[in-house]
Amino acid sequence: MAPWRLPVLPMALVWGWVLASSSSPSTVAPPRDLQITDPGLLGSLDVEWKPPAHVQAFNECTVKYQFEYRSTGDRDWKVIFTRKLKFRVGFDLSRTAEVRLQTLLKGRCTGDVEVQSDWIYATFQIPSQGKLESEVQNFHCIYHDWEYLKCTWQPGLLTPRGVHYGLYYWYEGLDHTVQCDHYIQEHGMNVGCVLQNLSQAEYRDLNICVNGSAAAAVRPLYTTLRLHNLAKPSAPEQLALSVSAAGELLVAWSPPGGRVPRHCLEYEVQVAEDAGGAAAAWAFVSTQMETTLTISRANQSHISCVRVRGRTNVFCADQGFWSEWTQDCFSVPRKEDKQLFILIPVILSLSISLVVFMLIGQCKKRSPAGKPLQTSVGL
Repeated sequence: MAPWRLPVLPMALVWGWVLASSSSPSTVAPPRDLQITDPGLLGSLDVEWKPPAHVQAFNECTVKYQFEYRSTGDRDWKVIFTRKLKFRVGFDLSRTAEVRLQTLLKGRCTGDVEVQSDWIYATFQIPSQGKLESEVQNFHCIYHDWEYLKCTWQPGLLTPRGVHYGLYYWYEGLDHTVQCDHYIQEHGMNVGCVLQNLSQAEYRDLNICVNGSAAAAVRPLYTTLRLHNLAKPSAPEQLALSVSAAGELLVAWSPPGGRVPRHCLEYEVQVAEDAGGAAAAWAFVSTQMETTLTISRANQSHISCVRVRGRTNVFCADQGFWSEWTQDCFSVPRKEDKQLFILIPVILSLSISLVVFMLIGQCKKRSPAGKPLQTSVGL
C-alpha cells in the first residue's frame, strides 16, 4: 500500500488549484445605464453610469472603470481610470461626442489577475440647425499681454439678412454661460469681441460659442481655447546697443509690460550689418530667456542693427504668438574713418597757420621800408 501514498499530495494540490480557479470569477459584467447629458456649458458634458449588477459579491476585489471619450474624427481616445460614477468632460459640440466604458475587477477574488468586462458605448450630438455655410468664418483669438482676449470672425458665406452674432463663453468656476459685453462692430454687425478679467480661466478649458439670431437658422460655432497657448506679449522695451573694447556688440533690453510672467518669456535676436551699399539682410543670432547678449562682429561692419521680439516659452505654453519687433541701430566708425578724424584737426591747424603767415607777409610788403607801422587813434 505504501507505493500508493506518493501521488496523494500532488493530486490534492492539483485538486485544490482547480477548486480555487473555479471559485474565481473569469468574467465581470459591464457598467449599466451609461448616459450623456448636456448642462448647457458649451461643450462640457456630464457622463454618468451605474455599477454592474451583483458588484457587492466581489467584496475581496477592487472595482474600477476604464472611461474613454473623444469627439468623432479624433484618432485617439482620452483615457481615465476611476472608481467614480460620474465625470464632466469637454467635447467639440460641432461633432458627435463618443464615450465607451468597461469594468475592471482585480484582487483576492480574482487571484490578483485583472478581469475586464465588455465595452459599453454611448454618443451625444446636439440637433443640427442652419446650413453649414451660415457658420462664421476665420474665427481667430489672441490673448494680449495676458490681460485681455480679442476674438474676431467674419460672417458665414450664407449669412441670413439681419443676422445678429453673439459670443458666449464658460470655464470651470462660472455658474453659467456668460455673453460678451464688449463687441467689435463693422457696418453695424458684430465681428469680434474683447473679453477681460480672464485670469481665472488660465490653464483651463475656455468653451466658446458664436451663434447668430436671424429669421433663418444660423449654424453655431463651438470651440475650446487654452489662453496660455494664445498669448502675445508686447514688444521688449529699452533696447540698448554699445560696442566693447574688443569690438563686440553688446545688446540689452527689458521685458515688456503687462501681466506676462517674466519667467514665461523667451526672446529671438536678429542682426543686420551694413554690407557696403548692398541691402542688409536680417540674420538669426539667438533664441534665449536672458535679456542680454554679446554679438561678435566678424565683418567689422560700419553699421549694425539689432531687433528683438518675445513670446511665451515652452515651460509655460505649448505655443504662442511672437510680439512685434523692437529695433535699434549702432554706428561704429571704420578704421579709415578714425584716421580721418585724427587728420582733420591737424590739417585745419596747418591751414590756419599758413593763412596767418600769408597775412603777415602781405602786411610787411605794404608797409614803407625801414619804417615801422604806425597806428593813430582818434580821440
